[in-house]
Amino acid sequence: MKRRSSEAVDAALAIRHTVVFRLKWAAGSPEEGAFFRATEALASIPQVQQFERLRQVSTKNNYTFGLSMQFADETAYAGYNRHPVHLSFVRDHWIPEVEAFMEIDYVALL
Repeated sequence: MKRRSSEAVDAALAIRHTVVFRLKWAAGSPEEGAFFRATEALASIPQVQQFERLRQVSTKNNYTFGLSMQFADETAYAGYNRHPVHLSFVRDHWIPEVEAFMEIDYVALL
């Protein structure tokens, strides 16, 4: 039986959390800028790794932005989901400012 290295085991547990979305605000508006400044708080949550804010460039769907981050494992992801900074971001920005979204969470195929 082939044994995995500790890095492979860690990679097998890691969760990549992604969300694509469209804002209610006009492109380049002050409101759009304020929304993205508010996302910076998510990167400060201890469980969050590799936080990225992304702009969609494909014409294959009608989403305009994405957020991506990684968590070491399911426990870290659960901690993020109940962290007060995440909960307040969802309440104060996500729900009132996002028009449409799709969330996908991945683990690596090893």
